[in-house]
Amino acid sequence: MASRSLNLLRTASRQLRISYSPSRSLGTVSTPKRYPATTATKPTTSTTTSAASKPATPTPTTARPTTSSPSSTTKIATSPPTQAGSATRTRLPAVSGQPVPDAPATEVDPSLGSPVDWSSSFHGLGTSTFGPEVAAVLQAPLSPDDIEIKPDGIIYLPEIKYRRVLNAAFGPGGWGLAPRADLVVEDRQVTREYALIVHGRFVGQARGEQQYFNTDGISTAAEGCKSNALMRCCKDLGIASELWDPRYIRRFMKEYAQQVWVEHVTTKKKKQIWLRKDDDIRYPFKKV
Repeated sequence: MASRSLNLLRTASRQLRISYSPSRSLGTVSTPKRYPATTATKPTTSTTTSAASKPATPTPTTARPTTSSPSSTTKIATSPPTQAGSATRTRLPAVSGQPVPDAPATEVDPSLGSPVDWSSSFHGLGTSTFGPEVAAVLQAPLSPDDIEIKPDGIIYLPEIKYRRVLNAAFGPGGWGLAPRADLVVEDRQVTREYALIVHGRFVGQARGEQQYFNTDGISTAAEGCKSNALMRCCKDLGIASELWDPRYIRRFMKEYAQQVWVEHVTTKKKKQIWLRKDDDIRYPFKKV
């Protein structure tokens, strides 16, 4: 009995030692503690990133104040590109404060003692001649390349070339056309009389005319009427005087013009027209 009880006590003491041994208790207790730790740090990549991010966080925080430091701001403000851009700009001249000079005083008619009314006055007509340089420009011979031919055989100089001669002789603004009467609107035609004024002097006058086919085209016809009057006024200055010389006209037509048979595209009517030898037949005609 004593030996049996002794054996029982030894067995109980062994069980107590096993259950309360320090190594076993630490192992059982540490196992749950290590488990969450190993799950959080199980991926190696996350462990290295977390370890690398911890020392890296103070580094940008220390670098931020350096980028926003006042010294770096001043360097950006005084950077070379800004100075180079300002150096290449052209400075505007200083305002002088002087007003633009007025135009010369209006010519006064000595007989009336009042400004000239160009709608009826002939002020300065034939008082003096133009200089030899101006006369050479006005009376320069025409170039055959500048002359045009109408289908009915009339030769003419385009209106813009009269203006070029006047600008070359007197300068832009040194001449002008003054209307002498109101625009007369007739049936399919407008007319108006104009005076050519050069440097404040009356030079010549003529009545221009222009046809129109619709009431909407009256304003365009009025502009053509002014151009027609300008060409007629320029005869008094000798501009393109060859165009009124019969011998010159016959010689020019023989050398530079030709007469051909054509057919109208719409009406199918055939007729003869004149055109330059170096020109082509244009719409609405075609060669027969």
